[in-house]
Amino acid sequence: MERQCRGANVMADGAYHGNRQVIMPYRRPRDGGELLQWQVELNTVHKKVRARVEHSFAQMKRWNILRNCRRKRDGVYHATRGIALMRNLTMTG
Repeated sequence: MERQCRGANVMADGAYHGNRQVIMPYRRPRDGGELLQWQVELNTVHKKVRARVEHSFAQMKRWNILRNCRRKRDGVYHATRGIALMRNLTMTG
């Protein structure tokens, strides 16, 4: 089941265990059993999506504007949004 947070799907890693507002990968059962095949496949998709997001964050951190406005209230939000827009424009040509 997908969960939504403020109208957007939010994916997270295992650090947010117990938070019902995020989509997390399935964990192995406590009894030591294996995950079902569909859970393994969903985890694979989850891993691929998160990898793309993490790579995008890593590339955006190279932009000087993010380093300069890190502690300015909503400055990081506006800078990240602008950089993401510019990056998307360059990727789509």
